[in-house]
Amino acid sequence: MALFNKDSDKSPKNDQNLRVQPPTPPPPVTPTVVATGPSASEKPATPIRTSAPAAESRAYLDSGSKISGKLAFEGPTRIDGQVDGEILAKDSLTIGESAVVTAQIKSGSIVIGGRVSGDIVAQQRIEIRPSAKVIGNITAPVLVVHEGAMFEGHCSMQPEAAQSGKVTVFPKEDRQPAQERVAAVGGVQKQA
Repeated sequence: MALFNKDSDKSPKNDQNLRVQPPTPPPPVTPTVVATGPSASEKPATPIRTSAPAAESRAYLDSGSKISGKLAFEGPTRIDGQVDGEILAKDSLTIGESAVVTAQIKSGSIVIGGRVSGDIVAQQRIEIRPSAKVIGNITAPVLVVHEGAMFEGHCSMQPEAAQSGKVTVFPKEDRQPAQERVAAVGGVQKQA
């Protein structure tokens, strides 16, 4: 068997086996599009909420929530639902306009926009917004009440640790004038 045999190239047997086929075109190139977000003509699958929780809130109770019991939160919290019981929040607590809370509340700072019935204690600040209705005693070193807000109860702006819980009322004849009271506090007695 010869590889380069001139006679074998001319044989009719090899002519039948050799057929010239036209080259096949390469498959068409389809561009790949990567979408990074919905286009302006597309609508999102879920509706956009207008009363979304604050971006800094870690815990959120929606307006459809109804909870009864003792709640404790570590980070920033927003409540728009109904709560009955006790709320302990170490960080900030926001009570939204649709919230109805009947609870004893202790928190770092509190912003109230809804209805609250119960005693409220904050270590830093309480803010009562115009849409708020608060019934109960409040204690905080800083209190902000906006025009239009309703507050019914007692207010103490002393830190919780400074409160002794006792109030002493002196009879009218035992009360000292302001100058003598200041002198007595300073440790120096002054004759009038």
